[in-house]
Amino acid sequence: MLEGSEIVTTAQMRAIESAAIGSGAVSGLNLMTRAGGAVAGHIRLRWPKPGRATVLCGPGANGGDGYVVARLLAQAGWIVRVLGMPSPTGSDAAAARARWSGPILPLQADHLDKPDLFIDAMLGTGLTRPPDAHIADILLNLATAACPIVAVDAPSGLCLDSGIMLGTKRGNLSPSVPRATLTVAFDSPKPGHLLEHGPRVCGTLVIADIGIGAFRATGAARLTALWPRFDIADPRHGVTETQGRWLRKQASGGHKYDHGAALVVAGGVGAGGAARLAARAALRVGAGLVTLAPPATAMAEHARPPDALMRRAVDDADALTQALSDRRGMVLCLGPGCGVARAGMLLGAARAAARPMVLDADALTALALDVAALPPGCVLTPHGGEFARLFPDLAAKLTTDAPARPKTQILREAALRIGAVVVLKGPDTVIADPQGQVAIHSDPHIPWLATAGSGDVLAGIITGLLARGLCAFDAACLGVRLHGAVARHHGPGLIADDLTEGLVDVIAGWDA
Repeated sequence: MLEGSEIVTTAQMRAIESAAIGSGAVSGLNLMTRAGGAVAGHIRLRWPKPGRATVLCGPGANGGDGYVVARLLAQAGWIVRVLGMPSPTGSDAAAARARWSGPILPLQADHLDKPDLFIDAMLGTGLTRPPDAHIADILLNLATAACPIVAVDAPSGLCLDSGIMLGTKRGNLSPSVPRATLTVAFDSPKPGHLLEHGPRVCGTLVIADIGIGAFRATGAARLTALWPRFDIADPRHGVTETQGRWLRKQASGGHKYDHGAALVVAGGVGAGGAARLAARAALRVGAGLVTLAPPATAMAEHARPPDALMRRAVDDADALTQALSDRRGMVLCLGPGCGVARAGMLLGAARAAARPMVLDADALTALALDVAALPPGCVLTPHGGEFARLFPDLAAKLTTDAPARPKTQILREAALRIGAVVVLKGPDTVIADPQGQVAIHSDPHIPWLATAGSGDVLAGIITGLLARGLCAFDAACLGVRLHGAVARHHGPGLIADDLTEGLVDVIAGWDA
């Protein structure tokens, strides 16, 4: 079964909470108490010896959570100091504040001390504008405090839809932005926890169950997380096995064609390595038959292991059409090491064959010269530069400082426009399909994956999964997750060849 934790936007989170409260099953103060209790519990798990904590409470619900944290830590033997802002009269936050029996100092930078732990409960879900000057001053002091920070729901200033620290530029973070050691969020991760600045400022992200899962909204706007720490079953995919079991499954009494066939187009003389990486990866994920298709002049250089790969010369569009007309059906991988001119020559025949296919590398550059909707079942795997060539207007929105358009929304628009699944590769890989499904694989802690050929391996993995019968979106999601899992399993020093060989051990031991 394809699995992951559901991600919800801030609007969806508000709707879920409203539905829970409107049902009468829980009150706003109950939810606040549960949330604060979850944060206090995780603090005590990570720092079992009580120390000195300073809790920074804003005026709203996030601040209300902070007062609950303060009360529970004090009961557990911590020395707690609270800095807070006035909460609206009659609000749940005001009720939580009233339950705190200790003093409350004004929330100002000059009242900050040097505790063992700061708890940031100033600004939470729903933030849409940069923090005002006095909160910004506090954040600047926290950034230089050399003290662990626990963020309640989100580090203050983080937009939970876009992942941008509001008031800062996209890209590298300034040293003046504080980084939390631990962030405890509630019910579900939000896109901003996983995108852009989010992973760098959240530290370790923990999702706490506060008992409102039954009220989650449904519909096309829901996202699916592929972040490795989350393995909550998503029944919408309708598959009964876990990912690992599905990958290891073989048809009883079947033959190679029961596991699908793939054709990987290779480039000319001296340019076949990328296609071989992709083809080997497709074999390793279980495709029953994989054929390399170089031009006839380059056939000799492919007479090397693995011998399990078939070879077939494809010189022109007619030859490709003939290869793809095989009655057994073939999934096509076009682009790795292919050459832009060769990819462009073959792209029309690939479109006309209407087979599931993966377009990567040179095929994306060729496609950018003639952008048109693709047949169903196609997956595009661009990096940032290739995405900019395909969708220059959308790429421009990804580089603006204003976070009004989260990356997830932009990828949805790209997928709808091209009629294919789009995988925008990066430390926060986003996957979208034309029907509006979006997935995020956020793993910024494997920089060694940025190595020559790793994208070719990903294209091959997705090709193999398509050949085995997964739909384009599921193949892309599982392929990205598996690709990252192998990189984490290997560690530093990784080269692309290690990815193809590492698939064996990861699949064998993966029961996600």
